[in-house]
Amino acid sequence: MVEPVPESINFPSEEERILRFWKEKDCFQECLKQSKNRPKYTFYDGPPFATGLPHYGHILAGTIKDIVTRFAHQSGFHVDRRFGWDCHGLPVEYEIDKTLGIKGPEDVAKMGIEEYNKQCRSIVMRYSREWEESVTRMGRWIDFKHDYKTLYPWFMETVWWVFKQLYDKGLVYRGVKVMPFSTACNTPLSNFESHQNYKDVQDPSVIVNFPLLEDESVCLIAWTTTPWTLPSNLALCVNPEFLYVKVKGEHQCVEVSEFPGKTLKGKKYKPLFDYFSKVSASGAFSVVLDNYVREEEGTGVVHQAPYFGADDFRVCMEYNIIQRDSVPICPVDSSGRFTPDVTHFSGQYVKDADKNIIKWLKENGRLVNASSFKHSYPFCWRSDTPLIYKAVPSWFVRVEHMVEKLLENNDKCYWVPEFVREKRFGNWLRDARDWAISRNRYWGTPIPLWVSDDFEEVVCVGSMAELEELTGVKVTDLHRESIDSLTIPSRCGKGQLKRVSEVFDCWFESGSMPYAQVHYPFENRREFEDTFPADFIAEGIDQTRGCAPTFSECTLRCNILTGQCSSTYCCHLKNMLYLINSPVVRAENLRFKEEGVRDVLKDVFLPWYNAYRFLVQNVQRLHKEEDIQFLYNENTARPSDNIMDKWIQSFTQSLIQFFKEEMDAYRLYTVVPKLVKFVDMLTNWYVRTNRRRLKGESGTEDCVWALETLFSVLFSMCRLMVSLMRTSEGKCLVAIYTSMKLMMLTSNEDLLWRGLFAR
Repeated sequence: MVEPVPESINFPSEEERILRFWKEKDCFQECLKQSKNRPKYTFYDGPPFATGLPHYGHILAGTIKDIVTRFAHQSGFHVDRRFGWDCHGLPVEYEIDKTLGIKGPEDVAKMGIEEYNKQCRSIVMRYSREWEESVTRMGRWIDFKHDYKTLYPWFMETVWWVFKQLYDKGLVYRGVKVMPFSTACNTPLSNFESHQNYKDVQDPSVIVNFPLLEDESVCLIAWTTTPWTLPSNLALCVNPEFLYVKVKGEHQCVEVSEFPGKTLKGKKYKPLFDYFSKVSASGAFSVVLDNYVREEEGTGVVHQAPYFGADDFRVCMEYNIIQRDSVPICPVDSSGRFTPDVTHFSGQYVKDADKNIIKWLKENGRLVNASSFKHSYPFCWRSDTPLIYKAVPSWFVRVEHMVEKLLENNDKCYWVPEFVREKRFGNWLRDARDWAISRNRYWGTPIPLWVSDDFEEVVCVGSMAELEELTGVKVTDLHRESIDSLTIPSRCGKGQLKRVSEVFDCWFESGSMPYAQVHYPFENRREFEDTFPADFIAEGIDQTRGCAPTFSECTLRCNILTGQCSSTYCCHLKNMLYLINSPVVRAENLRFKEEGVRDVLKDVFLPWYNAYRFLVQNVQRLHKEEDIQFLYNENTARPSDNIMDKWIQSFTQSLIQFFKEEMDAYRLYTVVPKLVKFVDMLTNWYVRTNRRRLKGESGTEDCVWALETLFSVLFSMCRLMVSLMRTSEGKCLVAIYTSMKLMMLTSNEDLLWRGLFAR
């Protein structure tokens, strides 16, 4: 006999009860056992950092991943789901630097890399328990016992193998490139990382004069918002197509003449400082031409500090003022302080030195005007400090030559929402630049390159076995403290080859995840090759570009992009239907509001629960008053002749068909509006207009027909919605389903699982 249904429901209590039920029955593993011989559905789950607590953005992505993979299981596939952890990189190091008061590489050198990495290792799983509790509490089924961590030696070994594939194809090179640089973290960042944290700031704005050597009474006037780059000035750039004017006077200027910019080419001027006067022989301190100079701001004359600006570097290279193999004129260290080359400001942090540089310009008659300028400026996403642009030696993966191949493979992927493929992501791919994959840090996967002192001999190592063969030393860990001291004998008479000091950008590790999570190709070769590429991934729109461009092969079939969801995370999250019905699933941003959750609860789940409660009340009435035990047999149930029964059954089948089509197309956000409409039709139309029939007032046979109809509709909804509903409501759904099974004339010990997860 079915048990009575309480008038109200305590969602947290139901959540705890069903969680215990899932744990006692080991439901997730049971499902995996039952589906092991089905076709495989491949899902790649990008790893989060466990050094921070989960927030709504993580919960949203986890919800989408769980919904899609459950639906795949429901549709007849076997879906392995393993949790992963991102353990390396700046997020970990920055926490240690703050805790231990580390200001730069000198402090790490004093401590020793071994101790520093030991400290990093100690915090990488700081919040793993909270993560597991939160993910479990939201109702997500994923395997924590067989997880992967990017610090596992076998994971790092595959990262080495991936890099060696690129190296052997000639896609890796060492170069000097002007890059976004975090002085707080002492490392360059990728362009993607530098775009994650822009702020409006007030910077100094100065106009400086540059007297021409041919007539020092005539000066070129240049404008800059980075006075700290002026000590490194090597040229001035004008636009050859612009018209420039020569004026005289200070307060009331009078135009003397007008001329095109190209006539200024090659004119020599008096340097601001004499720190680098020796490079004048190569054409420094002269006027160069380029169309990148704009007329919207400034004076039309741009000062060139080639090792602190990408355009400056390009233009000065074109005019042979600098060469790729020349010693960089970059008098700023990794902490953002001037080196002794800049004698007037040695040791000063560049941003702090601005005021002293302006003072020097004024005292030496080179300052025309000083003010402030408000503009948008990039900050380090980790330390929240201003970035600078700085030339650094880095290891790069060639990307620019394969842009067409990347775009071709991008077209093969199914994107949700679709516009991201052509617009946001497609545009980014079209402008893709070679990827700087090296970081001047410590806690990460070391780049497996052993080089001679002159960098002319390079050996790339692709496995631990190869490293042992080349060095004669067996290693069990691949972090810097374990391998930095190992050397490889030169084959060219250059002594001992030493490992380069850099580690991989952690985005390179994340991009290697499809291979590394199964230790391919050292293990699981056949399993991997049979299930590659992935059928599905889901990421925030800010995550996809960090690890996508390296590999020219198509690595996935479907990618769901989400926007950014902001608010404080709470473990008692009421309803995930709100999130999957929000703009965030269409790659737009969302400010999370609890009112939205309450609306979904009010409009969907509570009416559904009340319809189920009404069904149970009348099943009990039928047994009590007429001694008829209601048992529904979906195989023998007779179709009703009642027009309302036919209507709601038809409506249900239409919803099921729509749900299947939209879920197959990964359009999760279209499902909830239809569901809301259906629940409204069911509760406000079918149940209300058939209350008398359901209560038996139109005869027993008609009552049974109505009860069977309502039962089949609610039961179909349970089956349909099990992949969508997480947290309390999802778990309560299981309770409803379990209760309804008691009213069915079917006995099969595993039917509960097949009913929940098999079509």
